[in-house]
Amino acid sequence: MTDLSNLKNTSRPFKKVQRVGRGPGSNRGKTCGRGEKGAKSRSGYKERAGKEGGQFPLFRKLPVRGFPNTKFKKHFFALNFWQIDKWFQDGERVDETTLRDRGLVKGRYDGIKLLANGELTKKVSIHVDAASQSARDQLEGLKIEYTVAANS
Repeated sequence: MTDLSNLKNTSRPFKKVQRVGRGPGSNRGKTCGRGEKGAKSRSGYKERAGKEGGQFPLFRKLPVRGFPNTKFKKHFFALNFWQIDKWFQDGERVDETTLRDRGLVKGRYDGIKLLANGELTKKVSIHVDAASQSARDQLEGLKIEYTVAANS
């Protein structure tokens, strides 16, 4: 009978792991292959990426190109049709305050963006900061009242 106690690895030969710091007879005793002195011989040493040992690092030699837009990028909370269908009843208002009250939106966002994932069967009033074109088309087809902020 085969169980865990008699399984063997037959796919590749066994390779002995070299253990370091186990005395002079182990071939890796005393300094354990780290050399004599310097930062690399000490415990806790970690070489930083891009460090070139006294030479001016390459990433500092290269010019900065382009403009980082991360400071000005807006982060929207993505709200799908299926979430509205699950969390809201007919006639209710869907906006940022009601979403926060129900615990759907947590943290800091620049607004709510409506996406057309799922199906919307409830007649609700939707007030968001942005909406995808497919979501707008579906809302107009379903004749559901919605407003999208003018600045998006």
